[in-house]
Amino acid sequence: MKIAFFGTPAFAAASLKSLAEAGFEISAVITAPDKPAGRGQKLQMSDVKKTALEMGLLILQPEKLKSTEFIEQFKSLDVDLGVVIAFRMLPEIVWSAPKLGTVNLHASLLPDYRGAAPINHAIINGETLTGVSTFFLKHEIDTGDIILRESIEISPTENASTLHDKLMVLGSRTIVSTVKLIELHREKTPVTAQIISQNPKLAPKIFRDFCELSISLNSVDFYNKVRGLSSYPGAWIKSPWGDLKIMACMPISEFILQDIQNQNQQSLGNSFYLISKSLFVKTIDSYIEVIELQAAGKPKMKSIDFINGLRL
Repeated sequence: MKIAFFGTPAFAAASLKSLAEAGFEISAVITAPDKPAGRGQKLQMSDVKKTALEMGLLILQPEKLKSTEFIEQFKSLDVDLGVVIAFRMLPEIVWSAPKLGTVNLHASLLPDYRGAAPINHAIINGETLTGVSTFFLKHEIDTGDIILRESIEISPTENASTLHDKLMVLGSRTIVSTVKLIELHREKTPVTAQIISQNPKLAPKIFRDFCELSISLNSVDFYNKVRGLSSYPGAWIKSPWGDLKIMACMPISEFILQDIQNQNQQSLGNSFYLISKSLFVKTIDSYIEVIELQAAGKPKMKSIDFINGLRL
């Protein structure tokens, strides 16, 4: 079975490698054009392109997916199946071209958390279970018939980066199982239609304003938002030292809270407190201990190192 693979980041590259190692024929890899990055603005290739180069695969990097040149080139490949993972939206003329259709791997248990940032939003919302889903593409985004779903627990200390890596491994296994299932059934792969509720849990793209932390949050929601945005793009809060990213923090137990309230507290402004040489943020119901942070223009650091650098 000939496959066209669409993807860009490391999350997709792991699945590309797994499909190739499983013996499937990858006719072409379609990924984003190289883009300038870093201080030197040198052209950087995507993780998917790096993996494809290592395997000697045909690589296509169209600027426009609707261009006549790309569409003609893609149709000439005459592939059986399209596989899309962490790629931009495909026009119907592309996803409908493969004989057996085009499947997508999504990092959530669909129909929950449709959208661009499912891993982040699942943690931010305090979910304890997530997973990956494969489905056939159709017109409405992330709403096609589901082929497979595999779940994984979210630990109380999980952040977006560690969960991303776990789902990347789970996803690479699931996409191989999905393609094997499609190959086995060919004309009629068993699927389950998605039932979309009236109040679905969505995972929209994350912008900077959304990442701002508020002291009006309770301590649980504050903690979940920090870990759901760590290590990228990072949750930030207004502080006496400018906008400060909180990369890791710890909620305080009821027992420790009572102990803290009995200690001398040095107010640093903006609900920041220095207590027993540790940095805390006072939320609406408790305190959050800041473990790791990042000031504007500075590298990430432990809060104790940040405190030692302050003139108090």
